[in-house]
Amino acid sequence: MYNTDMPSREELPSTAKLIRSTLIASIVALILLMTVVMPAEYAIDPTGAGQLLGLTEMGEIKTQLAEEAAADENAEMVAVQSSASQPAPDVAEPMTEPMAEPVAEPKVAAVPEPAPVEAAASAPAEPQWQDEVRVVLTPGEGTEFKLTMEEGAVARFSWVSEGGPINFDTHGNGSGQSISYEKGRGVPEDQGELKAAFTGNHGWFFRNRNDSDITLVLRTGGDYGELKKLL
Repeated sequence: MYNTDMPSREELPSTAKLIRSTLIASIVALILLMTVVMPAEYAIDPTGAGQLLGLTEMGEIKTQLAEEAAADENAEMVAVQSSASQPAPDVAEPMTEPMAEPVAEPKVAAVPEPAPVEAAASAPAEPQWQDEVRVVLTPGEGTEFKLTMEEGAVARFSWVSEGGPINFDTHGNGSGQSISYEKGRGVPEDQGELKAAFTGNHGWFFRNRNDSDITLVLRTGGDYGELKKLL
C-alpha cells in the first residue's frame, strides 16, 4: 500500500509567507466589508462606493423594514375602494286629483291636474378614484406602493403629504426590466399620469425626512390591476 510522501521542510510555506497571506486576506475582507457589506446591509457607507453601486439605498430599505417591524403599531393605513357613481335622483310621479263625479245642480267643476314634476337634471359626476390610501410616516420612515400594469397602460394619480414635504422616487420593475421615471426631494404634493414602459409593477417609494410625523394620502385611477403596498 502506497502512502503519499510527506512534504519536506523546504516545500512547506514559511512563517513569513503565511503571515503575508493572512494580512492580504484580512485587507481584502476589510475592503469588501466597507464597500459592499456595510452599505448593503446597514446603509453605512464610509467610502462612498455603496452610493455609486446603488447598495446604500438597498441597506436603507433593509434597515427601514426592521424598524417598521418594531414600530408597526405606530403606523396606520386605511384603504378605501372608490364607490360607484351616485344614482340619479328619483323622478317624482305626477300627482293628480280624482275627478269629481257629476251630481245634481249645482254642478262641481273638475279639479285640474297639476303639471307633472320634471326630473331635476343631475349634475355631472366628478371623476372617481379607484383606490385611496392614507398612511402615517414617522421621521425617517419610508413606504412603497405599486400598481400592476400592462405595457402602455396609463394610470392617473394624485398624492399629498400632510404635515410636511416628502421625498419620492417614481419607478417600475418587471419582465426582467427596471426604470426610474422621476425623483424628488422635499415635495409637498404631485399629480398626473403614469404610463407603464413595460408590463410589471409601477409606482412610488416615499420617505419622511422631517422631524415630525406626516400623513401621506395617495389616490389612483385608470388602467391598472391593483394597488399593492410593498413596504
